[in-house]
Amino acid sequence: MASSTTLDLTALDERERQRMNAFVQDRDRVLYGFAHAALRTILSALTGEAPAALRFDRAPCPCCDEPHGRPVLTSARLEFSLSHSRDLVLIGVAPTPIGVDTEPVPKLGTAEQLARVLHPAEREEVAAALPEHRAAVFARLWVRKEAYLKGLGTGLGRSPAADDIRGDVAGWHLSDLSVGPGQAAAVAVGSPAPYEIRLHRALPVTRPPMFSVR
Repeated sequence: MASSTTLDLTALDERERQRMNAFVQDRDRVLYGFAHAALRTILSALTGEAPAALRFDRAPCPCCDEPHGRPVLTSARLEFSLSHSRDLVLIGVAPTPIGVDTEPVPKLGTAEQLARVLHPAEREEVAAALPEHRAAVFARLWVRKEAYLKGLGTGLGRSPAADDIRGDVAGWHLSDLSVGPGQAAAVAVGSPAPYEIRLHRALPVTRPPMFSVR
């Protein structure tokens, strides 16, 4: 785990600093700071802007049209998504709307309880899995769900039961990502055409995984 003293946080804006400092646990504070510093570094390399010069806004929410949809760059036509969990940071970049999510595989009881909010077909898939595989099956479906809803910009403002994300969804392609044992991850890209995923890195938090979509 990186220490807070090794992080270059000078590019973070005031809002990011406030959110980082609001975490009670040092581990969570370090992970948040690292993730957002890494995001700025990657977007800087792709846009040519200095990391500290990047400005972010929110797209309108598809549910209510209020400005709390997916985060967007104000100065470049480049879409991105960020997720972090445990020691893993996942950053996705694409020319079209994109969502990524990574979560640890939960305990069986937690998986069975949370599965109740899924689409009926997804609930059936979780229930049909052998007990020793059920938590992993749920985790795979959940990160696909989260990635899709983040790509839409609704988050859980859209009911998790509304869409069956076991395959692609109209106008969206969903893919599972392999990021290590005990962890599930997925990407959703809003594109009518097939896309290519390039996974550049999948290592602990000291070096964040990032992939691009073409």
